[in-house]
Amino acid sequence: MTSTTRLTVAQALVRFLAVQYTERDGENRQRLIGATWGIFGHGNVAGLGQALIEYADDMPYHQGRNEQSMVHAAVGYARQSNRLSTHAVTTSIGPGATNLVTGAALATINHLPVLLLPGDVFATRPADPVLQQLEVPYAGDVSVNDCLRPVSKYFDRITRPEALIPAALQAMRVLTDPVETGAVTLALPQDVQAEAYDWPQEFFAERTWTVRRPAPDASELAAAVQAIRDARRPLIVAGGGVHHSRAEEALAELAAATRIPVASTQAGKGSLRWDHPQDVGGIGHTGTATADELARTADLVIGVGTRYTDFTTASGTLFTASNVRFLNLNIAPYDGHKLSGQTLIADARAGLEELTEALTLHDHRAEPAYVTEYTDDKERWEYRVDAAYEAEDPDIRPTQPQVLGILEELVDEDDILINAAGSLPGDLHKLWRARSRDQYHVEYGYSCMGYEIPAAIGVRMAAPDRPVWALVGDGTYLMMPTEIVTAVQEGVAIKVVILQNHGYASIGGLSESVGGERYGTAYRYRSEDRTYTGAPLPVDLAANAASLGMRVLRAKTVRDLRAALAEARAANTPTCVYVETETADTVSGAPPAQAWWDVPVAETATRSSAVKAREEYDRHVAARRRHL
Repeated sequence: MTSTTRLTVAQALVRFLAVQYTERDGENRQRLIGATWGIFGHGNVAGLGQALIEYADDMPYHQGRNEQSMVHAAVGYARQSNRLSTHAVTTSIGPGATNLVTGAALATINHLPVLLLPGDVFATRPADPVLQQLEVPYAGDVSVNDCLRPVSKYFDRITRPEALIPAALQAMRVLTDPVETGAVTLALPQDVQAEAYDWPQEFFAERTWTVRRPAPDASELAAAVQAIRDARRPLIVAGGGVHHSRAEEALAELAAATRIPVASTQAGKGSLRWDHPQDVGGIGHTGTATADELARTADLVIGVGTRYTDFTTASGTLFTASNVRFLNLNIAPYDGHKLSGQTLIADARAGLEELTEALTLHDHRAEPAYVTEYTDDKERWEYRVDAAYEAEDPDIRPTQPQVLGILEELVDEDDILINAAGSLPGDLHKLWRARSRDQYHVEYGYSCMGYEIPAAIGVRMAAPDRPVWALVGDGTYLMMPTEIVTAVQEGVAIKVVILQNHGYASIGGLSESVGGERYGTAYRYRSEDRTYTGAPLPVDLAANAASLGMRVLRAKTVRDLRAALAEARAANTPTCVYVETETADTVSGAPPAQAWWDVPVAETATRSSAVKAREEYDRHVAARRRHL
């Protein structure tokens, strides 16, 4: 007779999660669910809340302030843990559950695992409706949690205790699948959470889930080798899959052996160190001139673990050579077939290693003239980076690139930089010199304002001995500063750099370029014409951060900033550096975009700015190309 244990559904779930493990390559066995974040309400306090107390020794708990930001913290932890470990997030029903949607979308788009455990309305419907219940006249089995279906890689609603067993196992399968991973949602009706059931003891046995590393098909590999050997101007585009696979060393060996240049997407930056001879920097709208010029003349683009977003392809205008073809090494067939590419469906590291072995046997190398060309171009680009970083007068207010330059002087390969939105991703992608595989942590799949501070907490939890920096503009800071309280409470010594430029600088610049005249993008008082063109608002973000418990260092000049950043780096408590930046209108800024990005402009308008912007838009659109 099978032995059983009588537990509530919530207790059984916590016990189950506590004994799930992952491994890859037969090593590095670790817990799949390292901890659970939670904000409690009537939809989860008596179920999962009670279970987390019951098994506090088995499942660490972290208290959050915003449900979306708890997901961001879990995602940051998962990314820093190479997708082998993540956190769970539990919320009450109603607003707590719907607040998960943005974080879930971010996790799924970036292929990063996170387990969501929102409370749900009563399965037994003893009272209908209950507090925070969405009434849907045409369907009695719909709740607000159904908002999570399109942004989850797996979704189930546990309406009976015994249904948890297959659902929990499926959830673990998806979380550990390198192709399918993303947000996984188990919606938990509040009455079912507290219901007892006799669970088979085998449900609580330790399980180790293997994260697969599939090798390439032999025929696809042979075709890929031939395509590379036939190419005269090959270019590798390294995406986030290089990091997820821990394929950085394999990529470096392939690049060194063949001398094929390597450009990187936002997710792939750091795949090679900036000073690797074959690294040519970021590619696409926010890329370097070196990489983008190579892309325009490439006859073979070798995508490794990339989704080819519009920023990478410059909205279909970047890869313009008449004979250009694509070879896509990707673990996901969906991404491997993009741009009508020749496929090499495999784990990035396994595929790169086999390509290197085969190409080395043929003694294949890029042509010397091609190597000289991109090497010289890269050297010229580095001069432009130096010019953007340079601050000759230490007593002036710094520009945003100068802030990055000063920070770059202070950090080493241990430091991790986190950013997600605004003008900073563009400056970082073009300028930052990544010194380690995981130093550059820019979330640009969803580019979610408010990600940086909670993600920094998650990253620091995964890497407790490394300096972790959250770089935020004032717009992003105002979106979601509340997890500063969590960092203070938990003693997580993140370093937050707030760059105050009084508005949405990135969208302001975009607005101006598309005929929007920077309307509604500045943080200023209304003027007499009712537009936001008055004096800057007297909002003190430094005081706000201090009020949340963070130590704050104010910097007014380049000299102040250098000292403040050095002090923050040495700090062992949560520390903030606040600096008001100078605009690029008066001093040197970052180099402009080296490739286009499609943001449609009004086709008809009376204002001259929009008319002119449309003329420019039509010129770029004419260069768009479908690769078939």
